[in-house]
Amino acid sequence: MPHIALPDGVPGIRGPMQFRPETATPINQLVEVLLRTDDALSRGERELIASYVSSLNDCRYCTTSHGAYAARQLDGGYTVVDAVRADLATAPVSDKLRALLRIAAKVQEGGRCVTDDDVAAARAEGATDLEIHDTVLIAAVFCMCNRYVDGLATWAPTDQESYERRADMIVEHGYMALNAALGAGSSADTASRNPSTS
Repeated sequence: MPHIALPDGVPGIRGPMQFRPETATPINQLVEVLLRTDDALSRGERELIASYVSSLNDCRYCTTSHGAYAARQLDGGYTVVDAVRADLATAPVSDKLRALLRIAAKVQEGGRCVTDDDVAAARAEGATDLEIHDTVLIAAVFCMCNRYVDGLATWAPTDQESYERRADMIVEHGYMALNAALGAGSSADTASRNPSTS
């Protein structure tokens, strides 16, 4: 059960976003830039990084949802997503992506865990500075999102179909479409969300 009064029946990060849409907008804007751009890394690879970091943080909602979004946009689909989670060393991904995922895992441990050797290994496989930058930022942002989701004890659906339906919308329309669903003008004011201040 959520630690605060979140909207009933709204899973994962969507509940806190509906509770406080003012903070949802910048989060969605950042995620849109990081996961929906086609610069360097593909959209599927970007979603895979998000899902992998979420799995390392044991965040079921983000792992499953971004795994579904990655699977829709990667050659190999869930075969790749599941293999990366099970054993990165043998997963059917390029050596460059494997090196970047290793950097993402180091960020999940702690930013200072990323070493010069980790970056050199990624560069040796052809990773650009932009790819390294975006990998680190995706990993950092999803550590935040995972803690947001789990720190408020949000709930995650157990049926895969709900994640697949969400994947249809995200892949087609992106993360900023979520803001329209939040209803920018319909949020409760601060006093109603925190009656003790009124």
